[in-house]
Amino acid sequence: MSALDAAVAACLLLGAGLALSAGAGLVRFRTTLDRMHAGTKPQVAGVLLVLLAMWLHRPSWATAGPLLLVAAAQVITVAVAAYLVARAAYARQSSRDDDDDGTALPS
Repeated sequence: MSALDAAVAACLLLGAGLALSAGAGLVRFRTTLDRMHAGTKPQVAGVLLVLLAMWLHRPSWATAGPLLLVAAAQVITVAVAAYLVARAAYARQSSRDDDDDGTALPS
């Protein structure tokens, strides 16, 4: 086993561990904003580590191009999705505060 194979294995294991922690965070946390944070940060890092492992396994420009496109799309779409989820959660929370007539149970 070469040093490159060890680096590939380490990236794959660390990426899988981060993806698992993202899933556990989605189940564990209660609020939308906490779940959003747990679902975006480690998930993106995990995917990027898996993509790095794929490139280290076959280091060429032919594999680097598609992997870079996937990595850029992942980073951009997760950031936009997290922003929209946070905005919707904030709007929903502030609309609950505006409509409070004292009859609802506190959350």
